[in-house]
Amino acid sequence: MLDLVLIAIGLGLLVVAGDFLVKGAVALSLRFGIPALIVSLTVVAFGTSAPELMVSIAAVLDHAPSIALGNVVGSNIANILLVLGIPAIISAIRTDEHDTRESLVLMLAATVLFIVIALLGPIRWPQALILLAGLGAILFRQMRQALSHRAERNGTSDGDVLADDGLEDADAEMPGVRIVLCLLAGLIGLPLGANLLVDGASDIAKALGVSDAVIGLTLVAVGTSLPELATSISAAVKGRADVALGNVIGSNIFNLLCIIGVAGLFGTIPVPLQMRQLDLWVMLAASLLLVPFIFGHRVIGRWMGIAFTSAYLAYVLALLIGGYV
Repeated sequence: MLDLVLIAIGLGLLVVAGDFLVKGAVALSLRFGIPALIVSLTVVAFGTSAPELMVSIAAVLDHAPSIALGNVVGSNIANILLVLGIPAIISAIRTDEHDTRESLVLMLAATVLFIVIALLGPIRWPQALILLAGLGAILFRQMRQALSHRAERNGTSDGDVLADDGLEDADAEMPGVRIVLCLLAGLIGLPLGANLLVDGASDIAKALGVSDAVIGLTLVAVGTSLPELATSISAAVKGRADVALGNVIGSNIFNLLCIIGVAGLFGTIPVPLQMRQLDLWVMLAASLLLVPFIFGHRVIGRWMGIAFTSAYLAYVLALLIGGYV
């Protein structure tokens, strides 16, 4: 029970601290005159993935690297099957309202690169640098395209850009003291929450005889994906379920290239045999599921949302049944 309480407290701190960090960082960036478009592509991207990043770093430093790897692979699977599946049940996700074909190709390329590196052995700092280089190239390309696209739409305001990222309440006039407090709350709460979550998850894994990788793929992965899930459900309720699609694709790219890229600089991350045989391929298969919808401009409707969610529950059940040693 104590470990479950630690996990609950850790998740709560991650969600709240991550929100504070994003709001404070966005307000600070806007105060310095940085365009909202650049903020949404950099500060928001890093801030919303901060929980996963801190959990992975804490896991590596606490000598539980399988939790870090499982967190990323499990989060990517959950993002597609669960974070898209549940909103699709509430409101159909249209894929023809925004052209995300190139973003999907980049996500598939990042997925293949990650799988190749994982299959070649433990992830150390040279492999981590390759992943970070890939992230840098993608961010540079997206930033150039976004700036070019905005130049063609001179009427696009900063508020519209931030609203597209779910930050319509961003305050460019936030008092300096409040900005500092938000940043401190985020910077202190994130590592504290991450440590509580990793410690609790590791103890539960040992008590149940389940591997760290399985805990990372299930409990930790779903926990760190809760902010994305909450955002997607909120968008679906507001009739903007299509927004979830872009968020999931961007989050998956960031998870693969940045989180493991940074965590790999803090220590060696071995790749368990089970992950090489099953979980990496489930992640790739889940990613490929989006191809016919995005390239065929097909709607992800209620029944497909149910199928996605059911597939995720079946995957988790299979992991738990086969996760005992």
